[in-house]
Amino acid sequence: MNDSSRSQGGLICIAVVILGLLFLKGVLSGSYVALAIPVTILVAFFLGLAFWVGWTIYTIHVEPEIDDEDGDQASQ
Repeated sequence: MNDSSRSQGGLICIAVVILGLLFLKGVLSGSYVALAIPVTILVAFFLGLAFWVGWTIYTIHVEPEIDDEDGDQASQ
């Protein structure tokens, strides 16, 4: 692992801690927005993920294997 990866990992950790503290401050102050924004982001993420899975299943092209005369699977 190089120094660039470690730096990026450290920055991500710092950003997560800062965002976590901001979220906690908002929740403790009774702010509806502090809960609404993260919940909206998570719902949108999971809906997008579900759509992507559905789209992948819908658009996949699978060709069936052809059996030979003896009923064995085709040789590969």
